[in-house]
Amino acid sequence: MEFMIGSTNPAKVKAVKAVLAIHFPQALIAETDVGSGVSDQPFSDDETRLGAINRALRAAGKGASAIGIGLEGGVRILEGQMYLCNWGALTLPDGTRFTAGGAQIPLPKEIADELMTGKELGPVVDTYFKSSGIRMKEGAIGMLTANAVKRDELFVHILQLLVGQYKYHLQSQ
Repeated sequence: MEFMIGSTNPAKVKAVKAVLAIHFPQALIAETDVGSGVSDQPFSDDETRLGAINRALRAAGKGASAIGIGLEGGVRILEGQMYLCNWGALTLPDGTRFTAGGAQIPLPKEIADELMTGKELGPVVDTYFKSSGIRMKEGAIGMLTANAVKRDELFVHILQLLVGQYKYHLQSQ
């Protein structure tokens, strides 16, 4: 069994490898840098989910019979408040697709205001917290939860939801 991760982001790769090691310890796991096919800063659940699906499809296409995994972070507006949102997708070689979303928390107004001007979350969060490369480590979620939940842990939860759906699919056939 081969899995292809549609990203080389260390937080995403760490999450995928951790979950697959538990559920499919013999699996071959590779990573590839593929585009999401959505804007650099997705601005809705729909767009963020589509980015995850596109990454999974493009990753699966890189291997002969690989199962593609895509993870995407974005933001959404709910009742006038901007929230972080995260989505994942797992695509089988036959085209069967599973999706799952993760936890969401509100962003500080200062960050939301910057995003509304067209800036991307990663650089804005780096500036806000006077750091660099936050998206590759703890992520905005880590910074905004005092590291109670880090980005890779958020993606672990999404991966568990995806793998659980896949395993249920296998059992039900």
